[in-house]
Amino acid sequence: MDSNVCQVYEDEIHSLEEEIKLLAEKYEDSQQESTFFSDEEILMSIKSFQRELRGESEGYESPSDLKAHLETLETDLSFLMKFTGIQFTSHSKKTLEKTRNRTVRKHRLSGNCHSLSFQLEFQLLEMQSKANVSAVITDLSIIMEPGGDSDLSKFVSSAEERGSLLTFFRSLSSYAEWYEHRRCTFLHFK
Repeated sequence: MDSNVCQVYEDEIHSLEEEIKLLAEKYEDSQQESTFFSDEEILMSIKSFQRELRGESEGYESPSDLKAHLETLETDLSFLMKFTGIQFTSHSKKTLEKTRNRTVRKHRLSGNCHSLSFQLEFQLLEMQSKANVSAVITDLSIIMEPGGDSDLSKFVSSAEERGSLLTFFRSLSSYAEWYEHRRCTFLHFK
């Protein structure tokens, strides 16, 4: 057999092994997440899902009302993306710990703001008391595309230390807008 053909088969086997490994990890994550829920919570979720399938979702008289509400939400999201310039391209979350009144989830977000790409990773600690729920962001890690301004790097480090997502997104939106204006201006003079 030709060595090139063998190499192609070996590469294919390797890629399939990697895919199996990723699927096994995903399966373990989903199994781990499902073990955090009690039988009662699972049954309530199933009943809620069945009501939605039958068009009996709370607050909506018919599937057309639900569809109209969804279209409104999509319009609002589109407006916010145009207004802020922030577009999320991916999001994943993984439950790390769940107890009766405390939940820790790990979130990963990636997206872009105007022409700047970003990736975020953080843990969200949700604590529930009798009256309310509070959430705290911990372990915030922000990755911006290379070649950024040193002031941007300082700002990102500061946002990571404080764990302030709101400040990060507000400042990123403003910075990215002006960054785009500067880039276009310099291109004009070249």
